[in-house]
Order: sequence, then structure tokens, then C-alpha cells
Amino acid sequence: MPRFAANLSFLYQEVPFLERFDAAARDGFAGVECLFPYDVPAVELRARAEALGLSIVLINAPPGDWSTGERGLASIEGREEDFHDSIERALAYASAVAAPRVHVLAGVLGAEDERNAAIARYEERLHWAAMQAARSGIDLMIEPINPQDMPGYLLQRQDEAHAIVERIGASNLKVQMDLYHCGRVEGDVVAQVRRHLPSGRVGHFQIAGVPDRHEPDDGTLDWRGALAAIDEIAVTTGWEGWIGCEYRPRDATSGGTSRGIRRWRNSKD
Repeated sequence: MPRFAANLSFLYQEVPFLERFDAAARDGFAGVECLFPYDVPAVELRARAEALGLSIVLINAPPGDWSTGERGLASIEGREEDFHDSIERALAYASAVAAPRVHVLAGVLGAEDERNAAIARYEERLHWAAMQAARSGIDLMIEPINPQDMPGYLLQRQDEAHAIVERIGASNLKVQMDLYHCGRVEGDVVAQVRRHLPSGRVGHFQIAGVPDRHEPDDGTLDWRGALAAIDEIAVTTGWEGWIGCEYRPRDATSGGTSRGIRRWRNSKD
């Protein structure tokens, strides 16, 4: 059965960040993930998770200057040194909190940027980063993101992400398959799960409703079909990853969780 992780950067925003660990545990989550936890000392973050029996399953590498529109440095010309620094910081933090996965954002193409050159930089830097991460036993994730939410983002399609992972050939470089972004760009998420999960290149899933990014049962996303496909394929392939609940709650987080993800989880117990 799929394992669900609460994304603490999206869920439980009605309480301070560290209190969200307690809320996630009360709602029955076994894992948590978050975007950029670096303002919290790693020892404090790990202690809170361990006290509640929660696994920290994913964090993001620092993305550059988010306030100025930077969404990752991996493909950005002239930012190689900054990218290296971001990866080193992310790997040190992930090791300290026992997080086995780090998501590396690709970056946004500028109006004058040449896409093929950006892809070449991206692949070269990912290759370097994967080698650094392997020394710490950490998997790196790359994630296609839809252009409505993040205009100009370099990586938008599942097939392109899988082709990049295959070309680089690092066993610890995987695709983070967000069913919300996939649904916005490619539509049939069940077909995409069935196509890509058996490949061994999917390291993590995330889920939210389409098109408004609320609870998975809000909108057009075939969340039941997608979760059933993940469940079925996991049994035959041995996939043991997580599904991050990265959505914007319509109201209080716990109520929406109980109506959607928790209902699925309980139906499978």
C-alpha cells in the first residue's frame, strides 16, 4: 500500500512549522516532507520527527534567491559555483536529519536563454551532484513542473525527465512524479504512472487536485485510479517509495485529509 507523507510547507499552515510535525502524526502520517527547512537547526528538526516516529522523506535543495524569481540553479548560466554550494548545503542538512531524498530544482529559462545549452548545463551539473549525493547514500530527484504554476521552468514533461535520468545513468538520480503537475501538462495520470513507474526511475510521488491544487479529491484528477495503479505496480516491482501530500487545503488541513487521503488509506487497511 502506498505510504503518504505530509508536506509541511503546504499543510497545517494554521500552526507554526515545528508544530506541524505533531499535527501530521495525529492525522496518521508516517512521513513528512518540506521545501526549504534550512532556517530550523537540523538537530531540532530531526529530534521533533524522531520523537513522533516520523520519517523525513524529502527536502529541496536551496533554489537560489526565491524572492527574485529564482527557481533552482542547476541550468542557469554562470551559477555553477552557487549550485555546488546549494548541493553541498542540502546534502549536509539531509544527512543530519536522515532524509534520503533531495529535490534539485532545474531553474527558469530567461527570455534570451538557449534551451539546448541550458539542458546541457543541467545534465552536467546533475551528474556532478549525483556523484556527491552517492557518497552520502542520498537520492536526488528532478521534477517536471507545469508552466502555469512556474512559467519558463526548464523541465515540464515526464518523458523529458526520464530521458535525462536515463542519459545521465546515475542509480541515485530519479524522477519526482508530481501527479498535480503531470495532470496539468499531460492529462491522463493513470497512463503516465503505468508507463513510468515500472521503469525503476520514479523515486517519489506527490499529489494534489487538478486544477486548483487543493485536496486530491477536488477537481478532475483521477486520484483513486492513480493510487490504485501505484499500489498494483508496487506489489509487482517492489517499489517502496512515498507519496507526498503537497496540496493547499481548502479549509483546516485535518478535515480535508480525512475526506481524501485518509479515506483511501483506511479503505486499504
